[in-house]
Amino acid sequence: MYKKMHKKILVFGIVIAFICLSVAPIIDAKISYDNINNSVNGVKNSDDSDFDLLIICPKKFSFALQPLARHKNKFNVSTKIVTLKEIYSQNPEGRDDAEKVKLFIKDSYDNSNISYVLLVGGKKTQFNSWNCPVRYVHMGNDWESEILSDLYFVDLYDSEGNFSSWDSDDDGLFGEWPYGEQPDDKYLDLHPELAIGRLPCRNRLEVRIMVKKIIKYEKSTYGKSWFWDIVAIAGDTYPEIYDEKWVGNEGEYYADLVLENMTDFRNITYYTSDGTLEGWFDIYKAINRGCGFLYFNGHASPRTWSTHFPNSSEWTKAFSVNHIRMLHNRNKLPICVVGGCHTNQFDVSIFNVFNRTKRRRYEATPECWSWLLTRKFGGGSIATIGCTALGFTKEDKVSFEGGACILEVQFFKQYGQENVDIIGDAWANAVSWYIDTYPVDWNQPLTNDSWIDVQIAQTWNLFGDPSLKIGGYPSD
Repeated sequence: MYKKMHKKILVFGIVIAFICLSVAPIIDAKISYDNINNSVNGVKNSDDSDFDLLIICPKKFSFALQPLARHKNKFNVSTKIVTLKEIYSQNPEGRDDAEKVKLFIKDSYDNSNISYVLLVGGKKTQFNSWNCPVRYVHMGNDWESEILSDLYFVDLYDSEGNFSSWDSDDDGLFGEWPYGEQPDDKYLDLHPELAIGRLPCRNRLEVRIMVKKIIKYEKSTYGKSWFWDIVAIAGDTYPEIYDEKWVGNEGEYYADLVLENMTDFRNITYYTSDGTLEGWFDIYKAINRGCGFLYFNGHASPRTWSTHFPNSSEWTKAFSVNHIRMLHNRNKLPICVVGGCHTNQFDVSIFNVFNRTKRRRYEATPECWSWLLTRKFGGGSIATIGCTALGFTKEDKVSFEGGACILEVQFFKQYGQENVDIIGDAWANAVSWYIDTYPVDWNQPLTNDSWIDVQIAQTWNLFGDPSLKIGGYPSD
């Protein structure tokens, strides 16, 4: 019986993969923008002048991104689109494509005073090759040997003002800190010099979906009543029955901290403690009503999010990628922050169905939870922040302090209390605050709390436009 079922799963995976690989490019080819030509049409491309937003993409995406650049320029966010081909030709000294991109970002920061970087490109369909380079960091743990980090691209300088290669021992492996050992690459600064976001698009169709969503959000959100709703979804992340130190409903505790920082917003909570959260349908309804912000705190994988009922081993019915596909909140798009592991792990593939370990870890999916939510046509979110790897919390630390949850709270504090209204600035400020608050001791023996704090900062990724104006711009 099991063998028959296993064969069915494999066949189903192959069929889905074929659809993803074959249909998307066909649809992509039929969609076009009106009145766009191959000129820059207002896109700022002067190499010797300052600009705000650097968009990096493969050449095949540059045409579809021109409307976004023109839109940004109209709102005084001067924008430049640069293709990877241009970057590689200008930075031949980089050891690999990712380092060439980082060196180009550094040059743009030094010479053009940029504030934001948008990387456009994820996997090419479902294969293990990339539309836009990624950096794998060798922060191995007992779950994964390497992790994705976009922070690498914008941590440009170390504390002494030198280029931060993240490879201090110069062996071609970046951010090495093997689990249970001393770090091989020490003294990473981890403070982003500028803000970065990624749209891990696999094809031009996804690029156009995101361009349209960003433009629509910034032009039409301002003054809308739905924006002033914040939805918090949480439960008992760590039931006390597993550890006597895990007292209380941790997810709800952090959700309350988030809401305390968003004093101008109407609070809408879905908690397991009061029975308002039982499963995916509660979340589905909440998102479809529309809200300005959406916060999850619980456990997750690249496919699902869930949490516990109070002091219970029982889980809520998971909110999965299948439920995201059904969302229809249209243009009422929230900024979503997700507490949980692997929701932003954008190197997943349907072909992982053939790998038993990856299949068990829910990595056999065409796209990860956060990216599907972000690029969802007809709804979803406008941007999603979450972890590309394990999302460590204070429960994982000896000190029982810090962790990813407090970093998430700090993001909301940046907007709600510090009035930082550009999403990338709020992200960068939160990361810097975390590293300042929990400084890394690179000389402690073996793996320790600092190892966890480094991974928290490295894997907290923004899917979306880092120059996004939260709440949109006032209309003319």
